[in-house]
Amino acid sequence: MIKSSVKTALLCLLLLVSGVSLAQKASKLSLVSVKGNQFVTEDGKVIVFRGLDTSDPDKLHREGRWNKAYFEAMKSWGANLVRFPVHPDAWRRQGKDNYMKLLDQGVQWANELGMYVNIDWHSIGNLCSEMYQSEGYETTRKETFEFWRTMSSHYKDNTTVAFFELFNEPTVMGGQIGTCSWEDWKKLNEEMITIVRANGSKAIPLVAGFNWAYDLTPIATAPINAEGIAYVSHPYPMKREKPWEPKWTADWGFAAKKYPIMLSEIGFCGPDEKGAHVPVISDESYGEAITKYADDNGISYSVWVFDPQWSPMLISDWNFTPTRQGRFFKKALQKYKH
Repeated sequence: MIKSSVKTALLCLLLLVSGVSLAQKASKLSLVSVKGNQFVTEDGKVIVFRGLDTSDPDKLHREGRWNKAYFEAMKSWGANLVRFPVHPDAWRRQGKDNYMKLLDQGVQWANELGMYVNIDWHSIGNLCSEMYQSEGYETTRKETFEFWRTMSSHYKDNTTVAFFELFNEPTVMGGQIGTCSWEDWKKLNEEMITIVRANGSKAIPLVAGFNWAYDLTPIATAPINAEGIAYVSHPYPMKREKPWEPKWTADWGFAAKKYPIMLSEIGFCGPDEKGAHVPVISDESYGEAITKYADDNGISYSVWVFDPQWSPMLISDWNFTPTRQGRFFKKALQKYKH
């Protein structure tokens, strides 16, 4: 009979020979999939995500902040998910190979800390007309499709990368940047999902609706023609007037009865705070309402944004001192037992 210490040594040797460290092997996260209107792990356990949004990895890298300490801070706040917003202009500036190195680092740090990853193609505008809200979001259908081909092939065996958010915030800006019907948008998303799956990825595609990823009403009659996906909403406070809850239910919350929902951006700031702009001006009453609504309906969320320059900011400095909304959401996240 082999002693346990010898068994451990043999296992370590085997893993080293195969190029896998014991730490990597031990920290592999369970594959997440969709079952009904819930996210589940491989053993069938329901998992609800409450996480934090990073700023662009390119920005953080250029400022010397893309490091494990940043991820440790997010973990200490209670996050079980981190969202990486990849801006098209940053993707091109770094180049595919360099940017993939940044993502690989982030995915590894998240894995070591037991957090899942959502990779987000962070464009705002109209992919149908290829017109956008501002220059940083400029992309093409080909570039967008190629991005997802790269992501799905590269991370097809990495269970830490649980989500692919196909397009951050679709909008036609009241016609200022052209038109796009739901049927057209639906086809574009179905094509992206086909690409993701044909390249071997098991990550869950996240599909956003119009009005800057707020409105999911079209899926009541014309859902995306694909299984195992989830839908996204960004219900910032000024999207609707109080009382929020019945309007949230009518606009996107109804879908939670049938599909998993991810609120991949929520957040608020006071009118006099740095970076305040209309869609996010509110107070703790919003934080209390949105987290309760999500909890009551089994809805996952991540909060924008873990950065002291981008708004609405969760931290005021690189000591990770919480802002007003940071204090609220840190307390909210830490109450969960992930």
